Amino acid sequence: MSDTTPTSVDPAELPATVRAYLAAHDSRDVDAALACCTDDAVVVDEDRTYRGQLEIAGWLRRSASEYSYTSTPAGAARIDEQRWIATNHLEGDFPGGVVDLDFRFTLRGDRIAELVIAA
Repeated sequence: MSDTTPTSVDPAELPATVRAYLAAHDSRDVDAALACCTDDAVVVDEDRTYRGQLEIAGWLRRSASEYSYTSTPAGAARIDEQRWIATNHLEGDFPGGVVDLDFRFTLRGDRIAELVIAA
C-alpha cells in the first residue's frame, strides 16, 4: 500500500507535463494545454466535468475569456509518481476576487489523464 500523504515540493519539481500545462493555461494557449492531456482526459472545475479533448477545449476557451486574473504559484506537492498538486494564488475580476486553487493532476505516462481544480 502506498503512502497517499502529499509531500511538499518546489513548484519547479513538478513533472514537465504539469509545468507545461500550467504555463499554457496561464497564457491561455488552448492547443498547448490540450497537448498535455490524454485523448480521454477528464477535467473537473466548478463542479462540472469535461471529458475528452473536445469538451476540455471548450472549457479552456470559456475559462480563458470569462475573467481576467493573475496567477502566482503558491505551492506544490507530490502524492505519488502519478498524482501531483499545484496550488496557485489567483487575483482578478471573478466573484470574490482572490482565491487559492489546487490543481490536482493525475498523470498517465507523460500526459495528464485527470485534472481536478478546487479551492
